[in-house]
Amino acid sequence: MQAELVDAPARGAYTDLEALIALRFPARQLQPARRSRALATLAGANKSNFRGRGIDFDEVRMYQAGDDVRSIDWRVTARSGEAHTKLFREERERPVLVVVDQRPDMFFGSRHCFKSVLAAHLAALLGWAALEGGDRVGGLVFNGESHRELRPRRSRRTVLSLLSTIDSYNHGLPGSGRSDEQGFAQMLGTLRRVARPGSSVYLVSDFRGVTGDEADKHLYQLARHSQVTAVACSDALEQQLPRAGTYAVSDGSARSVLDTADRGLRRRFEDERAQHQSLLQQRMGRLGIPVLQARTDDSPFRLLQTYYGAPRR
Repeated sequence: MQAELVDAPARGAYTDLEALIALRFPARQLQPARRSRALATLAGANKSNFRGRGIDFDEVRMYQAGDDVRSIDWRVTARSGEAHTKLFREERERPVLVVVDQRPDMFFGSRHCFKSVLAAHLAALLGWAALEGGDRVGGLVFNGESHRELRPRRSRRTVLSLLSTIDSYNHGLPGSGRSDEQGFAQMLGTLRRVARPGSSVYLVSDFRGVTGDEADKHLYQLARHSQVTAVACSDALEQQLPRAGTYAVSDGSARSVLDTADRGLRRRFEDERAQHQSLLQQRMGRLGIPVLQARTDDSPFRLLQTYYGAPRR
């Protein structure tokens, strides 16, 4: 396994489709369907909505020594006069939906890569790992102006289509995508239609604009019927301003100067940062949705390995 696929942060201002495809190999070490103790603590004190794999009734057969007495089918036993046991088979696959935010706010980064690229790498790892685990994989990619949904299928072609869609959206940044709460709420409404009950849903976003009653309503309904995990992407510069000084900044077209020695600026920055993180944790915590924090200077694989790494033998 190449070390750069495992230990290094994602890199670049735009995605590289070949790099996303190559993540298939390290993803084999991840098991997203497995609920780790580390992940279980992230949703706070509220009851988690995590649902394990279900079991389906398979058949009834004659009772054998060692069978669990709780599985005895008493109706068949009474009718036949001989003990019979119910057999169940584990549900072998579940729909997995990876939702990837490619709105303009995601095209920001001060170290290694933009948040949009980090989100793409995380989505690729989650998609490949789910396929490796035998699950059906689909997704939804959105940029504030449009979206594309892919129905879950258990096929390599579907994962490749998801990655190609992410790459296309990443390289086709809209001029003025909607990053407000209405745009995010509309995406969640679409997701509710796509996500079948029992699905695993990964929301990979910076969660800017996840406010308001409409978004809360959709999140509540999603969390009721699916296992939802939030993967919150951020950059170091969004967590802490650099030391006092003047810095040139640009959005790709206009340039400006940021004076981090301005005490008022630092105070407003800290207030907004704390408010965003607090609201996100409170909103997701109420719904039992765990929040994974991912930064652009993290290794996407190592981050997911912390929560979904295969147990050592």
